[in-house]
Amino acid sequence: MTPATILSASGDPPPRAALDPAAEVLAAGGVVVVPTDTVYGLAVLAERGGAAQLFALKRRPSEVAVPVLVADVDQALALGHEELPHVARQLMQRWWPGGLTVVVRRRSGLGLDLGGPDSETIGLRLPAHPVPVALAARLGPLAVTSANLHGRPPAETAGEALEQLGAEVGLVLDGGPCTGSASTVVSCLGDGVRLLRPGTVPFADVVAVASGTEGLRR
Repeated sequence: MTPATILSASGDPPPRAALDPAAEVLAAGGVVVVPTDTVYGLAVLAERGGAAQLFALKRRPSEVAVPVLVADVDQALALGHEELPHVARQLMQRWWPGGLTVVVRRRSGLGLDLGGPDSETIGLRLPAHPVPVALAARLGPLAVTSANLHGRPPAETAGEALEQLGAEVGLVLDGGPCTGSASTVVSCLGDGVRLLRPGTVPFADVVAVASGTEGLRR
C-alpha cells in the first residue's frame, strides 16, 4: 500500500500547498487526517455521507454518530433545526470557535449519514483551528472523528496519527501538536443541557451559561 503523503499545514492562514490537495481528496470522497484545536481528526465531506469510511478506518462500531465541523455559525444554523433552542445559540455564542460540540435536532430533510441510532440529531462544532475551518469554508461542513484506532488514545500529533492509521489514509496535514483534550459534548434537545462527554470545556461552566448564572459564579 502506498505510504501516506504528509504536508505541512502550519500557519494562519494555512498554506495552499496543503489545502489544495486536501480539498481535492475530500471533494473526490476521500479521507484526510487534519489537525484541530483538540486532537487530530479523520475528515470527510459531511454531504458525501462518508461516515461508514471513518468507522471502517477506526475499526469502530457505528453506535455513536460522527460530529460535524463547520466554518462559521451560519453553516451550523443551516444544519440545525429551524427552531434551534435558545440555549444552543447561547452556547455557540459563548464557546465558538472552541472545544464545545452542541447536539441539536437536525434541519428537516437533511439527509446526512453520520452513523448513530438517531437520524434526527446532529453534533455541531466550530473549531478554533484554521485548517478545518478553511476546508469547511471552501467545501462545506466536514464529518470528523478522532484519528485513532478504536480503543487507543486520540492522536495529538501527525506522527501519532500516522503510526495508527498511516496505511489506511492517503493524506495527512501536519499542523503541529494539538492540545490532546477532546471537545466537551452536550445535548441541547430539551430546555436545558445534558452532558454527553466531558472534555476541554467544564460542564459546570456550560450549565452556568445555560441557566444565566455565569456572572454569579465569578
